[in-house]
Amino acid sequence: MKKIINLLLLATVFIVSSANAKDNVILLEDNSSILGKWKVLSEAAAIHKTKTPLNIHWNFKDNGLLHTEAKDTRNRTGNLSIDVKYSIENGKIKKQSNPGREKYETCSVVEQAEKTMTLHCKYLYFFLERE
Repeated sequence: MKKIINLLLLATVFIVSSANAKDNVILLEDNSSILGKWKVLSEAAAIHKTKTPLNIHWNFKDNGLLHTEAKDTRNRTGNLSIDVKYSIENGKIKKQSNPGREKYETCSVVEQAEKTMTLHCKYLYFFLERE
């Protein structure tokens, strides 16, 4: 019985510490490290969950616009080409949720290398590769 209680306590500590684990956020000083064209390779609900492939291209421009081009692989809606506003605030990317609306979402850079970047937005992780 004592072993079972100890195992339950250990499992509880593990679950609580896993639930409280946070991403390592890379704070941006400005937009210089994200400027340019990126291919959004995939998205996922969590960083280690199954990734859904995407066919989206983002171009972070120096004038505060994020140009997005997407192709519907199922040919339901065709191609999409939009510009949304973005800025760097408190080290994070703040971008419009929808063009023409002043509703914004905050995305944190959680991994960044010379050619790759992972963003954590409100509900999804985006995995990008520099073009």
